[in-house]
Amino acid sequence: MSNTSEFLWYIPNDVRAGHRGDSATLDHNSLETLTEQARALEEHGWKGALIGTGWGRPDTFTVAAAVAARTTTFEPLIAIRPGYWRPANFASAAATLDHLSGGRVRVNIVSGQDNLAAYGDSEGDQAHRYARTKEFMRLVRRLWTEENVTFSGGHFSVEGSTVQPRITENGHRRHPKLYFGGASDAAETVAATEADVQLFWGEPRDGVKERIERLKALSKKLDRDLAPLEFGLRITTLVRDTREEAWADAEKKVAAMAAGQGGTWQDHRLTVAVGQRRLLELHERGDVLDDNLYTAPGKFGGGGAGTTWLVGSAEDVASSLRKYEALGITHFVLSDTPYLGEIKRQGEQLLPLMRK
Repeated sequence: MSNTSEFLWYIPNDVRAGHRGDSATLDHNSLETLTEQARALEEHGWKGALIGTGWGRPDTFTVAAAVAARTTTFEPLIAIRPGYWRPANFASAAATLDHLSGGRVRVNIVSGQDNLAAYGDSEGDQAHRYARTKEFMRLVRRLWTEENVTFSGGHFSVEGSTVQPRITENGHRRHPKLYFGGASDAAETVAATEADVQLFWGEPRDGVKERIERLKALSKKLDRDLAPLEFGLRITTLVRDTREEAWADAEKKVAAMAAGQGGTWQDHRLTVAVGQRRLLELHERGDVLDDNLYTAPGKFGGGGAGTTWLVGSAEDVASSLRKYEALGITHFVLSDTPYLGEIKRQGEQLLPLMRK
């Protein structure tokens, strides 16, 4: 593993119990439960966790702040949406939490569909949505790195704006990293010019390789004026002591999903984003792609990172992750359910193999 690769987990942040096959307990979303997961991440070698966002879920930033206050090294990757936030409000909130947590904030900018009307937002077509996101990211970064910022764009404007407290630079880290996803042409233009890290769903390696090459070329073509774009993979990793045990458990989980017992696995029906569509169509190429990329979950549910799973022993899954690493992936956001047990299992079995 290159020394630059980082491993994060996922904290579901959902009012509904049993998210993606998790244990359905009444306290699944309490501060105690979320803190227990975050502390387990600290103890088992993880850098932090992505915290999901969307209207109808608890406010992600509030959850991240509460969990950061109860941990010491845990780094929340806070998913946020332009439109739910205005750039200066967000830049100030994030700078404050970054200061209070000792520089632990990471940010995942989400541009996908949401219940915008519920919080008084509106968007035009895809081009409008991504143009707004692009402007949001550029302005937030300026507010973090410059003082007395004046900006008037098509979507946002500020005058004489200085965010306090100032972000403390730490080595190469000038400000919280901005992660971004999206597979459409409009999304890739934003990633190539504004993102620090482009996150991919669990696609086969040929698709990831092709997209990395395209984004690198696009960065050059569009005259990117930031540090080189980095790449990340958000995927489910189903790890067991043996390959046979892993595949038996994976097939059992998919059978339960197929029988309609998937519960909140059904979130794939809510979206038709380009990247999600690419994932859902993968099973047409076969139930298992590459060495151990299981596409069958996409037939019956999953959505996002739950659509494809890397399945096998810790050695099998580490081998596949190293092949993604060889393509240029340096940020991994992994997960499986039940979340707490898998934080520990994969922290003990998988991460040491990645650090060899």
